[in-house]
Amino acid sequence: MSTTEHGIRLEVAEDGIASVTLDRPAKKNALDRVMFDGIESTIAELRQRDDVRVVVLRGAGGTFCAGIDLAFLGSNTEALDLAPRTHGIANYFQHVCWGWRELPVPVIAAIDGVCFGGGMQVAAGADIRIAAPDARLAVMEARWGLVPDMAGFPLLRGVVRPDVLRELVYTGREVSGTDAVALGLATRTAADPHAAALELAHDIAERSVAGVRAAKRLLGLAIDEAVAVEPLLVAESVEQEALLRSPEFMARLTGR
Repeated sequence: MSTTEHGIRLEVAEDGIASVTLDRPAKKNALDRVMFDGIESTIAELRQRDDVRVVVLRGAGGTFCAGIDLAFLGSNTEALDLAPRTHGIANYFQHVCWGWRELPVPVIAAIDGVCFGGGMQVAAGADIRIAAPDARLAVMEARWGLVPDMAGFPLLRGVVRPDVLRELVYTGREVSGTDAVALGLATRTAADPHAAALELAHDIAERSVAGVRAAKRLLGLAIDEAVAVEPLLVAESVEQEALLRSPEFMARLTGR
């Protein structure tokens, strides 16, 4: 079965593997309000389905996601209101990344092309990230005078060493897929990340459904509960809202 909503394509195979495609290739799958709505509704549907065993997440057109569409960010005043917790402990924008972590089944991100900013945070929500060796990844927000506020801090702290995370956040430095593995941003590389992700998904789908779901719950407790997530998500929102309202950000956004 295949459904497409708000720029997101969802296909669920008979073996329980759900393929989710960010489908805005003309814009390198950059995230605008339509895409945010599509991810939100897709996560909601996946949470309700008992027939899904594994999720494979990728971008259309040979690239994962270029991050937030700056035209959307610059013109949408609603993006400045980050305080409301619209989805449990997360705000609306954090949910499109943290929501993958809250799914009861494993999520595998297949990364090729670019994976920048908000796209990097979406990928960080996955349990496993398989990247092309020449993929380009970056925690890009520093280039705009911002911070990764889409659950970037609680997600990335679990995959990247603290000093490495500081360097990536402070500089916005771009790395290759190969370097991303060495740093912890990616799990491993593959010449065809989507094919490798599907192969791994089939392997996981053959295991006990109850066992895999129990393992994900326990891993969440072991990793995410070690340091409380909720105050960190709130702190992200407070810091980012102030930065989004700053003259410096508007100057960077408009090039003046």
